[in-house]
Amino acid sequence: MNYLLMLAGTVLLVIGAELLVRGASRLAFLIKISPLVVGLTVVAFGTGAPELAVSVASALKGDAAIAVGNVVGSNIFNVLLILGLSAIVIPLSVARQVVRFDMPLVIFVSLMLWAIASDGSISRSEGVILAIGLIVYTVWSVRQSRKESTTVQEEYAHEFPPLSDTDTRIRSVAYLVLQICLVIVGLAVLIAGSRLLVTGAVGLATALGVSSAVIGLTIVAFGTSLPEVATSLIAAWKGEKDIAIGNVVGSNLFNILGVLGISAIVAPNGLSVTSSFLQFDIPIMVLVAILCYSMLIRGREIARWEGAVFLICYVLYLVVTVFVETNHRWAPDPVKIMWYVALPFTAAFALFGVVHQPKSHTLPEVTSEKDAHSS
Repeated sequence: MNYLLMLAGTVLLVIGAELLVRGASRLAFLIKISPLVVGLTVVAFGTGAPELAVSVASALKGDAAIAVGNVVGSNIFNVLLILGLSAIVIPLSVARQVVRFDMPLVIFVSLMLWAIASDGSISRSEGVILAIGLIVYTVWSVRQSRKESTTVQEEYAHEFPPLSDTDTRIRSVAYLVLQICLVIVGLAVLIAGSRLLVTGAVGLATALGVSSAVIGLTIVAFGTSLPEVATSLIAAWKGEKDIAIGNVVGSNLFNILGVLGISAIVAPNGLSVTSSFLQFDIPIMVLVAILCYSMLIRGREIARWEGAVFLICYVLYLVVTVFVETNHRWAPDPVKIMWYVALPFTAAFALFGVVHQPKSHTLPEVTSEKDAHSS
């Protein structure tokens, strides 16, 4: 029954997120919000809605481990698995804004979460700070979108094409009502799915004798990240690289600032954060963000082999997490894994990204008129 509840909840989450994204995207266009803002905020936040629904439901039930584990596990999942698979489909070159601002912001926000949770909890006041951070980021994205290149805007417009003037005049009112209904139905389905998934996850953890943390970090994180998987993989397959990576970056910011912020606000006594999160999972989330950034600054792209590295890292993280949380006899010390394996590995990649710049991204010097024409 627990497995069936989780399966049904996951299906409803995917359906609800799809309805919400479709309705919200069209509404954004109808009220003249730019395509870039739709991609980086509405789409990213829409695909992050399952995380919000599940974490808020868990917080209200007093199960902070699932609420926190869902966010941390989803952020690790988004970068290592989703970007890894997307890069294998097609190497992901990204916009300059992502390298210069968005990814550094993800690292900063991840470090801020680590600092806020270092006392073992995320209080309501700290939740308010996180939520305000999300509002500030959204406002900045709206203003920044006016400076984006035509190429980026056309890519997002292709993913969510606006209505023609004729269609807008004929169906404006009916179409607006339809999109509002899609948003409302999507939210309702999300809430129903989150309740089923949380109920099943808690029941499964109890039946298997494992902690809620491991369920939140693995099964729940995977289930709530399915919309991001679908969106990024389809975008990568279509060659819309900015959508593929922008969806992940925006979702990770939304998870920390919005999901944890709102969950901490609605929780009766804030969110408690266990020592295992502080010593292993949250540091790994920070290192994963740094690892991704180190790959992006090396030519502003994630190559296929780097995507494969992401996938291998996620499998290793999953194995360590399950072994540790289930007290397996072969379980390694997570603190030693973090300090002696994950940290040196990330540092080596970061150093490699700084000192190595591919020749293909270096403009040749022009020494003559003939060379200028050939360049």
